[in-house]
Amino acid sequence: MENNLTLGMTAPAFTANSTFGPLSLSDYKGSWLVFFSHPGDFTPVCTSEFIAFAQLNDQFEQINTKLLGLSIDSNPSHLAWVNSIYEVSGVQIPFPIVVDRVGDIAREYGMIAPDVSTQTTVRSVFIIDPDQKIRAILTYPLTNGRNIPEIFRLVTAMQTTDAEHVLTPANWRPGNPVMVPAPNTYQELLERQTNAEAMGLICNDWYWCYKIQGSEEEQE
Repeated sequence: MENNLTLGMTAPAFTANSTFGPLSLSDYKGSWLVFFSHPGDFTPVCTSEFIAFAQLNDQFEQINTKLLGLSIDSNPSHLAWVNSIYEVSGVQIPFPIVVDRVGDIAREYGMIAPDVSTQTTVRSVFIIDPDQKIRAILTYPLTNGRNIPEIFRLVTAMQTTDAEHVLTPANWRPGNPVMVPAPNTYQELLERQTNAEAMGLICNDWYWCYKIQGSEEEQE
């Protein structure tokens, strides 16, 4: 994969045709975006993923998050595929699929698979925030489908982190307790040891503390 994108970088801008007509990355400014590539139209794993994304689309919309797919297939192929999905499953694909026949966008985002004889895209996921900064990068092999609820959970976790200035522990789900950053100074450590309950914290140790999500006391 031919890119050097890392977390915190501005997502590379592009304008392209799609199944919803011409679009630009800048169209999504102000919203979270799950921008993902798939290896090919009319393939079994990709079809299962698109149905799963479609089934969660309304939930993504409710948290101000848009979905955007991409592969190097043509627009007629994209259109025929989404129509086939609808005819077979009754599920409509409610988000655009970008056309990237030459692979320029895929290369810039590092979505091109390095270990196949023909150019194809891997199962990449870029989670891009409303300021168009890259917040997460996930890459799956050609052979294995993505866990779409996990992608939804990750977006929700990052939104919670931004809104409440907290951390989320392993396996966190919305509504579960969140974590607070460890103290930066010895004075803060002592304050937490003596006043954790008054601060609304439940601590296992001075560096390892939880609080109820959404509580008024926030730890910067």
